[in-house]
Amino acid sequence: MAARKVTKSAKKTNSKAKTSKSKAKAKAKTKAKTKAKAKRTAAKSKPAKKKSKSAKKSKSAKTAKSKTAKSKTAKSKARKKVSKSKANKKAAKAKKSKTTKKSKTGASKTKETGTGKPAKKAGTSTKPPATTPPAVSTPAVTPPTPSNPPPGASGFQVVGTNANAPFSLKLHRGDGMTLVAMNWKAGQPPANFVGFAIEYQEPGGSTFFALNNRLGFLDASGNVNPQKLSTLQSPIQKFRWVHFPRNAELVGDFIYRVTPMFMDAQGALSKGEPQQAPIQLARETYPGIANVTFTRGFVSSQAFVDRYLAHGPINTLVAPLAARGLDFKPTHPDTQAALAWMGFEARGAILQTLDEAIADHAEVRVVAYDLNLPEILDRLVQLGPSLKIIIDDSDAHGDSDSAETAAESRLVASAGRQNVLRQHMGNLQHNKTIVVNGPTVKKVVFGSTNLSWRGFYVQANNALEVTGQKPVDLAFEAFDSYVAQSNSAAGFGTTPSADWRDLGLPGIDAKVAFSPHSAANAKLDEIAADLKSTTSSLLYSLAFLFQTGGSVRDAIENLTKDSNIFVYGISDKKVGGIDVQDPNGNVTPVFAAELGANVPEPFKSEPTGGTGTRMHHKFTVIDFDKPTARVYLGSYNFSKPADRQNGENLLIIKDRRIAVSYMIEALSIFDHYTFRVAVKQAKSKGERLHLARPPGPGEEAWFEDDFTVGHKIKDRLLFS
Repeated sequence: MAARKVTKSAKKTNSKAKTSKSKAKAKAKTKAKTKAKAKRTAAKSKPAKKKSKSAKKSKSAKTAKSKTAKSKTAKSKARKKVSKSKANKKAAKAKKSKTTKKSKTGASKTKETGTGKPAKKAGTSTKPPATTPPAVSTPAVTPPTPSNPPPGASGFQVVGTNANAPFSLKLHRGDGMTLVAMNWKAGQPPANFVGFAIEYQEPGGSTFFALNNRLGFLDASGNVNPQKLSTLQSPIQKFRWVHFPRNAELVGDFIYRVTPMFMDAQGALSKGEPQQAPIQLARETYPGIANVTFTRGFVSSQAFVDRYLAHGPINTLVAPLAARGLDFKPTHPDTQAALAWMGFEARGAILQTLDEAIADHAEVRVVAYDLNLPEILDRLVQLGPSLKIIIDDSDAHGDSDSAETAAESRLVASAGRQNVLRQHMGNLQHNKTIVVNGPTVKKVVFGSTNLSWRGFYVQANNALEVTGQKPVDLAFEAFDSYVAQSNSAAGFGTTPSADWRDLGLPGIDAKVAFSPHSAANAKLDEIAADLKSTTSSLLYSLAFLFQTGGSVRDAIENLTKDSNIFVYGISDKKVGGIDVQDPNGNVTPVFAAELGANVPEPFKSEPTGGTGTRMHHKFTVIDFDKPTARVYLGSYNFSKPADRQNGENLLIIKDRRIAVSYMIEALSIFDHYTFRVAVKQAKSKGERLHLARPPGPGEEAWFEDDFTVGHKIKDRLLFS
């Protein structure tokens, strides 16, 4: 797919070259124009090179990501100044190949080759793979979006550079996670190839740590040895893997080393030629501008069982009843560590935002659906009269004994009756929005994360934190419109807040619209039309898709049936009606599941975290691998009630770095629950999952489907 993009880029630029040449009518004029054109071309090409070199010089994640943000503000004055300054200082030095460093039309695989500086290993070439560079004559092309990354480890996609390795390696930066993707370079691997060993080194470290597998080879007794689950002994039999580094927030290069593993007739493993690449993760997506965060959402996981369940059941960590949430006190001995792990980056970002608001004596606006988490309510109380809040009062939320009603009473005492409003709009006040307007802190939190025990610690959720006066002003305006319109959905739909408003984020095309909408500015059909324009891939994680009707559901059904589009989807329950008949087509949406009792070793029974939804995301990622990549996200359930009745936040962000982050989250959840469904299916057949040894006569290799089944071929190619 990268090759196609480079070809298109080359066609555009070659066409421009022909057009300019056709203007020459006389020899004298031709020479003059040729010289002038050469100067202009050199002037245009040099800034692109300079950005590449400056990114290489980055020595910390914060610095590199800051440069990343600057390089993306294509129309901002700041970028113009930086580009001119760098052009003047380094013009004399920029004489390297144009094509490798200039092509930005989504082909960051080519651009970022070899720009990181991992420690060299014996037999490792620093040359880029021969298959990736575009034609030497390709001139520079203006990037179509401001989201393309600088080269090197600070970019959101980086490739391995060992031309001698039999496979390619591509790393994708996520928020708190890395997607490691591989592909075999020439045809299929040999039959004795049994998977990949994956190791990583933390910034500033000198030791590589091997990732662990959950599957292993069966021993002579037909069992898996739990002491041999390192990928150096139990390789990953997949062409991609999502890794959650223990210290993902560290500044600097994480170095990944991936090694193909082979097995002989006696069962002995040997290593092939490895690939290695650096990538910077750091804490914020765009420092000081936008930060994508997720909850862990993996209570139903072996990782949670291994870490915390041995020391106490889930009900010693999370309130079993929402209505009693404000009175619940965890008794688990590892409460602090467990809650930090479960809440992941979203919990940290939300709590930090409120702490900063308190310290800055900021004006704060909150719109809450679920509100039963003591650590949130305690912070809201500390804000005193600086807080104005709207709390949903639909259904059980409005009961006199609900946590939301108890929270209302406490906040009336601290903030004043006039600052606390109960509301349900036309159906639900389903927003989850926090707005901070202080002398120094100016932030807005959007997304799907409820301010509740389940929202933070059980469900898979996202929270997008944006910084700046404009997004704060827009969110304040929406809050005031909710207050002014009370529960009038029709009234709110006529306000400017109900239509798309640009968030004004430097270098990022991001817009927000608040529900409920009117017929004139409704968004559901608009989103459906955009989904229909998907050209490459659609990844979505949509709670309540199983019960959602309307144009978005119809568009997803049609895309799932289109074998030319790669589609992976997740819902909180099994979705009927999205059936795939073509064995080479896409797969039906996966749904939340857990490993129950009596699962085979080395697996253990997993908790569900109580009744209710576990997969609570609401986002779609369109064409993450294209310059036109975009994400729809928020509290908006992509349904008619979300569009015309509920209070909601909905954002569209056209940015590849952010799109890739949401793509990886979707893949992580998809793989997580697909694996659980596979274990359950194997158990029902009296089988067990384990790693495959080299095939015997008449048997197929473990990777056969990856090269013969349609959606698995697309999976292998798309991410690598």
